[in-house]
Amino acid sequence: MLYTIMAQDSDNSLEKRLQTRPAHLARLEALRDEGRLVLAGPLPAIDSPDPGPAGFTGSLVVAEFDSLEDAQAWADADPYRAAGVYASVVVKPFRKVLP
Repeated sequence: MLYTIMAQDSDNSLEKRLQTRPAHLARLEALRDEGRLVLAGPLPAIDSPDPGPAGFTGSLVVAEFDSLEDAQAWADADPYRAAGVYASVVVKPFRKVLP
């Protein structure tokens, strides 16, 4: 089943985000290589594809997991969580309708 992982960034987390990004991306690339990643990306703090020093307000991941518990465990192990980039993370089941 698909699950959304919706993360809210901590205040002033841009430096932590940039430092931890390679490890974060490696996990997403593994999901992609397994054919389980639908989409993933950050939420810019301003209306721009490159927000520069304004940074980001969070992230969204939609991916396939065997259960809600597995999705939550994957989200809990994200390097961004360990580094303090994320202030909160919500994992919910998702049913894709379109496209």
